[in-house]
Amino acid sequence: MTDKEPHRTDPFRWFQDWMAEAAASEPNDANAMTLATAAPSGLPSARIVLLKGVDEPGAARRGFLFYTNKQSRKGEELAANAACALLFHWKTLGRQVRVEGRVGDVTDAEADAYFASRARISRLGAWASIQSRPLAERAELERRLAEYEGKYPGEDIPRPPHWSGYRVVPEQFEFWQDMPYRLHDRTIFVRDGGGWKTGKLFP
Repeated sequence: MTDKEPHRTDPFRWFQDWMAEAAASEPNDANAMTLATAAPSGLPSARIVLLKGVDEPGAARRGFLFYTNKQSRKGEELAANAACALLFHWKTLGRQVRVEGRVGDVTDAEADAYFASRARISRLGAWASIQSRPLAERAELERRLAEYEGKYPGEDIPRPPHWSGYRVVPEQFEFWQDMPYRLHDRTIFVRDGGGWKTGKLFP
């Protein structure tokens, strides 16, 4: 699809169209997204994570999936405040997508399946890294990795109990397209019961 085609009514479909174009044009990690959370005090924090799935039409809860150590700073903040925001920026296409919503846990089956798909060292790293905690020196991480390599010498590495995933269920989307003279095109979708209300924003 192009932006000259008829107005789209499903923001998930629009996102998937743009993601497919980004995957063909971005030099690295078209699925990279900024995840913004907030501490109970209100202090915000943001970091880049990787999108690992988007639910298909007909799913009970449609959302954006990512995986992490749930004892990390982002995990602790999401446990205290489920509201969050995502931002995709595809510079080569002059596009951004903003998503605002709330997280819920993925199922154990979803987490197990994705964990099993990761490289062996990444799976061991999920055990070795006490994510977001102070690290005196790099050698300590390497020592812990070696410890878990000894504990799990083969490919059969269980998923750590503190490692899982989240599903961000959107309440609002914004699709931003770069235009000449900073007269950008901005389209928003706001959840309205089982559907979406849509409109435009001034650039």
